[in-house]
Amino acid sequence: MGKTYERIDGRLRTFIESQPVFFTATAPLSDDGTINLSPKGLKGSFAVLDEHTVAYLDFAGSNAETIAHLRENGRITLMWCAFQGPPNIVRVHGRGEPVFRDDPRFPGLLAHFPGIDPGPHGLRAVIVVHAELVRDTCGYAVPFMSYDAERDLHEKRFAREDDASLNAYFTKKDHIATSLDGLPGLPLPLPPSTV
Repeated sequence: MGKTYERIDGRLRTFIESQPVFFTATAPLSDDGTINLSPKGLKGSFAVLDEHTVAYLDFAGSNAETIAHLRENGRITLMWCAFQGPPNIVRVHGRGEPVFRDDPRFPGLLAHFPGIDPGPHGLRAVIVVHAELVRDTCGYAVPFMSYDAERDLHEKRFAREDDASLNAYFTKKDHIATSLDGLPGLPLPLPPSTV
């Protein structure tokens, strides 16, 4: 039923690039630390960089658990489910890193996301994941669900922010600069946007 892949290409790449939502899972090293699971969407915010590397845009939100966990230990799992068509679940287990707006690699990474304007979403980082294990499973128990449209609420909320107000928003939130478990999260003040 399940299969392990040596690379992200062909049918596998087509599948993950066509899904409107995926999930990220991370955890701190501490045995009693908080495990984080996050849905990710926004059409055009995910890209396959090469056969062993994927990336997604990390936008403004209420916390920065994924960033904090990646800064501490780099472990991450990404998962896609087929909610339409043939059943399938794909997981990419690997090591990730947040590439922040002041990193020299940042502009080059943004070139991989031509289908989205990151400006109105409060872009914080590009999360780059190097795959160590790629597997699929049957997905027989995943229900059929229809994809109707993208929500425009995130863009409407953060389009009115500039770098100064976005930094103020992040600073007043409890779990942006520091995770739920006290790990370093998003570095503040936020570096100026290059987009």
